[in-house]
Amino acid sequence: MSLLPAADITVVIVTWQGRDLTKSALESLATQTQPHRVLVVDNASTDGTTDMLRADFPDADVLALQDNTGFAGGAAAALGRVSSRYVALLNNDALADPRWLEHSLAMLEQPQVAAVSAKMLLTDRQSPGGTPLINNAGVALLSTGYGADRGLGIPDGADYAVPARVFGFSGGAAVLRTLAVKAVGGFDASYFMYYEDTDLSWRLRLAGWEILYCSDAVVHHRHAATSDPDSEMFAFHNERNRLLTLLRNAPLGYAAAKLARFMVTTGSLTLRHWLRRDVPARQVFLPQLRLRVLGSVVRLLPRTLAKRTTTRVSRAEVVSAWAGTASRDWSR
Repeated sequence: MSLLPAADITVVIVTWQGRDLTKSALESLATQTQPHRVLVVDNASTDGTTDMLRADFPDADVLALQDNTGFAGGAAAALGRVSSRYVALLNNDALADPRWLEHSLAMLEQPQVAAVSAKMLLTDRQSPGGTPLINNAGVALLSTGYGADRGLGIPDGADYAVPARVFGFSGGAAVLRTLAVKAVGGFDASYFMYYEDTDLSWRLRLAGWEILYCSDAVVHHRHAATSDPDSEMFAFHNERNRLLTLLRNAPLGYAAAKLARFMVTTGSLTLRHWLRRDVPARQVFLPQLRLRVLGSVVRLLPRTLAKRTTTRVSRAEVVSAWAGTASRDWSR
């Protein structure tokens, strides 16, 4: 594949209070073999991020937001500024190998492909033998309705050395076809953080687009450098946004069953709490948090159901094809 003009691809980095991480991410972009433009969305940081950008990366476009809108809000705001054929997303706590963009764009030459997800490797953990561990090799849809990092924690090896069809892309490192993304509504800013990529992936699939994992497009990620997976904020947004994603995109019966299961589990945990029986210490098992999730889902339910639109591929077909399936042969 010949390289594209820089005007054809915009790399978006969303940041909040991540000056030093963002600087390193931008330095890795400077080594890319594929020319590109850079757009940094700063979520009202107070750590000198914008000053650093002006001083060290004068060629980067900067969109400074007045409030912290989370990754979802930042990505949505960025999309409104992007007019290039392709838009790439890179976490501000990630470092891209020099041919990340080049390899990803090669797979987007297939006209049915709307998104290409990178091989994300953990930078702070290895197997006992020294093999890098997978952070994400595309997003899988579990039979429970949860989105999951395909390959998380598994040593990089033969299973992840070949391209694959995957349910969804990871917003941590992916290259997307801009018009396809805009045509299905882009990123949902109301998610704030987590599941915005799974939600968009689902809508792309309902519109008939394909999503691939590129084994040669490598990115190194400091997992959770900018968020705490054990925090209340993580648990709240992760659980709420999963349910909202199902209610927007899945067959209503399927979504209702998952919501009912969440409610039953919440009731059981609440009863155990009242009876002073042991409840797992993780935030996701705390009755108060789960009741907050349910309250938010109920409040957002009318708006969420209103977003359900006519689809090219049936919702049942997407669930049947992908729920519980980690990947498929990419050539088919």
